[in-house]
Amino acid sequence: MSQPSSEPARLLVVDDNKVNRMALSRHLELQGHMVETAENGKEGLEKFSSGMFDLMLLDIEMPVMNGFEVLAACLKDPELRQIPIIMTSAMEELDAVVKCVELGAEDYLTKPINPILLRARVNASLEKKRLRDEQRKLFRTFATKEVAEELLRTGFSLGGKQVTATVLFADIRSFTSIAENQDPVETIDLLNRYFSMMFDAITDNNGTVNQMMGDGLLAMFGAPIFFEDHREKAVRAGLKMLERLKEFNQEQCEQGKTQLHIGIGIASGKMTVGYTGTQNRAIYTCIGDTVNLADRIEEYTKEALHPLIIDNYTREGLPDDIKLDDLGRIIFKGKNQAVNVFAVRGE
Repeated sequence: MSQPSSEPARLLVVDDNKVNRMALSRHLELQGHMVETAENGKEGLEKFSSGMFDLMLLDIEMPVMNGFEVLAACLKDPELRQIPIIMTSAMEELDAVVKCVELGAEDYLTKPINPILLRARVNASLEKKRLRDEQRKLFRTFATKEVAEELLRTGFSLGGKQVTATVLFADIRSFTSIAENQDPVETIDLLNRYFSMMFDAITDNNGTVNQMMGDGLLAMFGAPIFFEDHREKAVRAGLKMLERLKEFNQEQCEQGKTQLHIGIGIASGKMTVGYTGTQNRAIYTCIGDTVNLADRIEEYTKEALHPLIIDNYTREGLPDDIKLDDLGRIIFKGKNQAVNVFAVRGE
């Protein structure tokens, strides 16, 4: 009897022939894997789309929806295309093998399937998936999910492209004084807890935290993945950040610890996004007049005594339920023309 695999996986066997399904399932279960089956391509795709499987063994010639059609559908789905698919068929023609590989199949097995070869191909495919998953996890440790997926999908290259998006700058008030009056370990813990809250508020609204600069952060909305309501999402993220900060400060007060106050500046418009740096060290960032304006607006929150201020173009993308106070036209450093800005009221 075959020895169980050291890392059992959840596998899906799709084949319209009951005998083939039972034989494949038996071989895979003896290897220690958990196996489910489907008797046609449509049923197989529906099950596979649940995201619960680590690998699919897919027959080519089936009723309702053949293997080529299932494979093509999986290739179009960003999540499903990450899961290995091994094609199984009695067809030995080179054209069929080539077509499967072009459509994204991990491997190809001809029937009748040799159990030893089956074990080797399944284990190899699962190991490749494990390595890809680890790579994705590593990327996401040092970059946001959106940037990591963009990097995995398109590869790395220096340079950028122009987009229309929204930028949010946030900064902790008087942080230098706070850091001077407490132990460095306390300061790191304070920042970690603060950033955890702010990140959640931003990512919950589809934002991408682009940079952390000491006690400040820069987030983008609408890049690298574009969405129409990027202006509204940015403002709702800012409001959620203030709401979370209020809860944070209440906890700090109860424990007799330092409370924080922040300023948030938001601007929308054209900017260039992409990787900047060198081939050995680079970051995904955004540059342009819109980015500079968001930074200037954040600085202006100190003078205006409002924690969340936006520019006029951001205001144009907001629904009526977000309440604003018109602060008038302000000439910011580096700008030749005055910019109309608005304070966003907390809910």
